[in-house]
Amino acid sequence: MALTAEALPAELRRVLVQLARTPRLLVASDYDGTLAPIVADPTQARPLPESVHALRSLASLPSTTAAVISGRALRDLATLSRLPAEVYLVGSHGSEFDVGFVHQMDAEATRLRTRLQVAVQEIVAGKQGVTLEAKPASVAVHVRRTEPDVAEEVLAALREGPASWDGVQVTDGKAVVELAVVQTDKGNALDALRHQVSATAAIFLGDDVTDEKAFARLHGPDIGIKVGEGDTLATYRVTETEDVATVLALLTEERRTWLYGEQAPPIERLTMLSNERNIALVTPDAKVTWMCHPAADSAALFADLLGGTSAGHFSIRPKYGTNGTQRSTLPLGQRYVPNTMTVETRWSRLLVTDYLAHGTEQHRTDLVRVIDGGTRTEVEFAPRPEFGQVAVRLTPEPNGLRILGTAEPMVLYSPGVQWEITSDGMHESARAELDLTEGHPVVLELRCGTEDLEASDRTEEERRDEAGRYWADWMKTLTLPEVESELVARSALTLRGLVNHDTGGIMAAGTTSLPEEIGGVRNWDYRYCWLRDGAMTAQSLVTVGSTAEAEAFLDWLHRVVDTIPGPERLRPLYTLHGTGLGPEAVIDSLPGYAGSRPVRVGNLADQQVQLDVFGPVVELITHLAQATGGIRDADWQLVSAMAEAVARRWFEPDHGIWEERDQPRHHVYSKVMCWVTLDRAVKLAEAYGRRVEPGWPELRDQISEDVLKNGWHPDVQAFTTAYEGSDLDAASLHVGLSGLIDPSDDRFHATVTAIEAELRSGSTVYRYRRDDGLPGDEGGFHLCAAWLIEAYLLIGRRTEAEELFQQIVDTAGPTGLLSEEYDPIAERSLGNHPQAYSHLGLIRCAQLLST
Repeated sequence: MALTAEALPAELRRVLVQLARTPRLLVASDYDGTLAPIVADPTQARPLPESVHALRSLASLPSTTAAVISGRALRDLATLSRLPAEVYLVGSHGSEFDVGFVHQMDAEATRLRTRLQVAVQEIVAGKQGVTLEAKPASVAVHVRRTEPDVAEEVLAALREGPASWDGVQVTDGKAVVELAVVQTDKGNALDALRHQVSATAAIFLGDDVTDEKAFARLHGPDIGIKVGEGDTLATYRVTETEDVATVLALLTEERRTWLYGEQAPPIERLTMLSNERNIALVTPDAKVTWMCHPAADSAALFADLLGGTSAGHFSIRPKYGTNGTQRSTLPLGQRYVPNTMTVETRWSRLLVTDYLAHGTEQHRTDLVRVIDGGTRTEVEFAPRPEFGQVAVRLTPEPNGLRILGTAEPMVLYSPGVQWEITSDGMHESARAELDLTEGHPVVLELRCGTEDLEASDRTEEERRDEAGRYWADWMKTLTLPEVESELVARSALTLRGLVNHDTGGIMAAGTTSLPEEIGGVRNWDYRYCWLRDGAMTAQSLVTVGSTAEAEAFLDWLHRVVDTIPGPERLRPLYTLHGTGLGPEAVIDSLPGYAGSRPVRVGNLADQQVQLDVFGPVVELITHLAQATGGIRDADWQLVSAMAEAVARRWFEPDHGIWEERDQPRHHVYSKVMCWVTLDRAVKLAEAYGRRVEPGWPELRDQISEDVLKNGWHPDVQAFTTAYEGSDLDAASLHVGLSGLIDPSDDRFHATVTAIEAELRSGSTVYRYRRDDGLPGDEGGFHLCAAWLIEAYLLIGRRTEAEELFQQIVDTAGPTGLLSEEYDPIAERSLGNHPQAYSHLGLIRCAQLLST
């Protein structure tokens, strides 16, 4: 039997797709007339193999329960259905569960059942074709195989006799009546299962009048499907048992896709577009898989990256060869136009050029896609605002499409393109096929934040030129190291692309919830501005010759400090606009990248205490002063504020650089950064004629003595993670990297050796190996590998430094981007992408290796 989902009503397909995305799903079905066709001999009622296969597949999926609720006795149901143990069986309309008889009968009910069985046997005695089915708490009388007048005589006798007795529950079905001595029905059974498995939504399929009790219990996102004719409380209807198999097969496919994710592109192969107000990510085959609006930390318009195509995408691909035959749609390659953030994806006879336009108003994001070539090309436009949680309609107009149903106005400028609009019942999508001619490109402009569908006052070539020049002119101002200069250039562009030009805030990474372990729960939102990450990013750009980002970031930080009672109350992170984050939330409707859930928005780390954040800020001001030859008054005030914050809180435990969701500890790295704050403050004052506050030098020395006394673990022969414990952390390398101790100190050498042995794995370095209170594992951090490279160089191990650096280089994607982490076993990138930490680490190592 061929199962074709298109044979089902469109509205039913839509709700099945939605149901498949519920966190905990219960799939329940009647047996006769639903899984198994009705036959003359009930003992020969076998389920359709396709339905059995689908139920078995559903039952094997995580967070998914499959069950059959039948009027048959449990023993007979198990014998006939031959369903695997993973599928729950409920017999006798809910009187019998395969995990044990739910209703323990008392002596009175037992006596009533015996009396009932005797009375029914007397009524049907000698009646040809009438059969009895004895069950633990009931007796069923089947009249399907007898003559109509005989059937009516038997049913009338039952109604006048035992059916009227006190304590007897009557359930009428198709050519069957069941008399029970306990109060049960399929609705009760469905509720019991729902409660047992904590289902967030359920589907029930049935054909009989007894199934109406189950349909009556459905609510909210639940789905009821009636099989065949007749009045029903079910919302949807199919014709026959073959349709049930199709429903279950579609649900299985959609559920599996939602749980495990569609074919997710390797993270390192995703390419970022940026205009310093917003970003977008493009897959290797020119699908816009991620874009938010109105800002990079807003809700997603395209979330295909975390939810598959149903979560929103904008795809362009060749459709047919010149002879009309289907050809491979794999592109030949993808690249950045040199020294820009413009991306080209090329097939044999197709070139797609993507960029985010510059020069627009602050509230606008214009994604421009230029399609040029000589082959038939297919375009699919499926916007899904608010992570796909808002219904969308698309209205064709002469110059393109108007997107309705969104909080922000949006249009797709596409003059001359004929769109076909389709709907899944909630969202509309647009599809077009283009017959391209070489040299006559088709231009598509997604304009977010405006209703304007008129032609721009500038040509597309002028806008593309403007976007390219913006980046290329900036690149001319940089001084790049000789080692891996092209990759360093791309890293610098990436860091600049994570900067918000309007506010000065700097994103830690461009995405949320890309996993640290495929299928794991370590999925975090990095689309915000961490004080530490932002300062380190700005400092990296200062070292290659660009100071504007540092000045803008410090201005952003000045505004943040002005909003709090004292600098010691700085949070670790803020929005790009310098405001506090809302509560961390989970988008339950998205399956996550390759099935890695939950998908999170917001970040609880903004409520943590992280005492290391002051050090990177003062370190940035130090580098900026060296680059410009002076220090701004406001920046010196910020240095004083950071030093004041350290004086007030340095002795407290904190959550550390890695933001562990566990009890605070006295982290060595945090103490070192407190020392850095005071050390650099004293040196800045001495270099630029500023006043050193009394107590700064003494406190600096006190913190240094504290670290050397409590951070060194003689049994481990290393500076450990924290004063409490003997576990190791790559961040503790900063005892030497910061200058708190001389790199020639034996304790630093021993720490490098210990971290190398414990935390390095081939081409990467893990943060730590301890239990941090979260399940699962994670990859090694590119930033930690960069720290180890710097440590190798400080202790004279240049060969090892060069080898490890080359291994980092080899993990970069084809367009030069690095994510947060790397899995040396699976040889794949992990974590949010692109990650500022990784790129600033690469720049630092290339600079050191060029000297």
